[in-house]
Amino acid sequence: MSRKLLMITTTDWFLISHRLVIAKAAVNAGWNVYVACEDTGRGDEIAVNGITFIPFSFSRSGTNVFSEYMSFKQFEKLYKSIRPDVVHLITLKPVVYGSIAAKQLRIPKVVNAISGMGYVFTNKRSGLVQKIILRLMKFGFDSPSVSLIIQNNDDKNELIKNNVLNEKLKTFLIKGSGIELDWFPFSPLPEGGKINILLPCRMLWDKGVRELKEASDLLKEKYKGKIQFVLLGMVDKENKASVPESYLKEWEEDDYVVWEGYHPNVLDYYHACHIVVLPSYREGLPKTLIEACAVGRPIVTTDAIGCRDCVDEGVNGFKVPVRDSIALAKSLETLINNRQLMEEMGKAGRKKAEAEFDVNEVIRKHLDIYRTL
Repeated sequence: MSRKLLMITTTDWFLISHRLVIAKAAVNAGWNVYVACEDTGRGDEIAVNGITFIPFSFSRSGTNVFSEYMSFKQFEKLYKSIRPDVVHLITLKPVVYGSIAAKQLRIPKVVNAISGMGYVFTNKRSGLVQKIILRLMKFGFDSPSVSLIIQNNDDKNELIKNNVLNEKLKTFLIKGSGIELDWFPFSPLPEGGKINILLPCRMLWDKGVRELKEASDLLKEKYKGKIQFVLLGMVDKENKASVPESYLKEWEEDDYVVWEGYHPNVLDYYHACHIVVLPSYREGLPKTLIEACAVGRPIVTTDAIGCRDCVDEGVNGFKVPVRDSIALAKSLETLINNRQLMEEMGKAGRKKAEAEFDVNEVIRKHLDIYRTL
C-alpha cells in the first residue's frame, strides 16, 4: 500500500511555481500525494499525474486571534481526514500551525520547508509578532518526528540564535526550488533597441520596489530613451507589504517604466531583457534569480539573506546594500554602459545555474528525505 504524502502551502500559484515538480516526482516514486492550498483558479494544474488537490484556504497575513485559531483547527481537521505518513509544510504560516497540529496528533513524520522568513522578519515594527512566531516554531519543532529544510545558512543561523533549533532537529540545506535547465535555456542578449531592465516579482515593498523607483528616477535624465524598466508581477493584496496599484500606475511613464502585471510565460520576458534586478530586503533563495542565471542574464540584487547566494560579486552580477537606491542605480549604470560585461556575466550565471540549481538534484534530495525519515 502506497504511503501518503501531504504537502501544504499557501496558494496554488506558489505550489505550481516552487513545488509541483517535487509532487509529481513523489507520485512517480510510489507516493500517494495530496496537495492542500488555496485555489485561486489554478487548482486544476495541480490535480495531474495522480495528485489529489484539496482546496485549503487561510489568511496568509491575518493576526486576529479567533481567526488564527480557526485556521489552526483547519490543519487538525485536514490531518484527521487524510491521516498522512509524511507532511511537507511549505512557507512560514503552514510551518508554524502545521507543526503544532502534527505534534498534537502525532503525525509520524513532518518536513518543514521555510522559503525565507517572511514580512515579519523584514519589518522593523513587527518585533512582538516575530517573538510569538519564534516561540510557536520552537514548540512545534521540538519533536523527534520533525525535520527542517532551509534554503540558506543565514536563516539557519538566525533560528539557532533565537533558540528555535535544537541538536536533535534534523536539518537539510537545499538551495531553493531548483530549475528545469531545459525549460530555461541560455539565450544571447537582445540586439539593438533599448536596454531592458526586468524586475520579476510580486509587487511588494520588501522586494525593493521603492528603491528601484528611486534608482529609475536617478537614471532618468541621462538614460531615458535608452533604457526601459519592466515590472513583471502581480499586486498581492493579501500581503501586508503589497504595493498599491495606484503607486505602480503613477510610476509608469511612456516607455521608460512599464508594469506588465502577472504573466504566465516569464521566459519571454527573460529573453527580451538585458538585466534582471531584485533589490529585495530578504529572501529564502529567489527563484527569479535562479531563472535569470539559467537564461544568462546579469543580476543586480542586494547583499541580503537569500539574494546573496545567487550572485558571485563581479562574476555574474552585483550585490548592493539593502535599501540603497544610489548604489542600485550605480550598479545598473555600470552594466548599461558595458555590453561585454553583461555578456560575460550572463555566461557565468548559466554556469552557476548548471552547477548549483539543477532541479533534478533538488528532487533527489527531497525524495531521499521523504524516504529515510
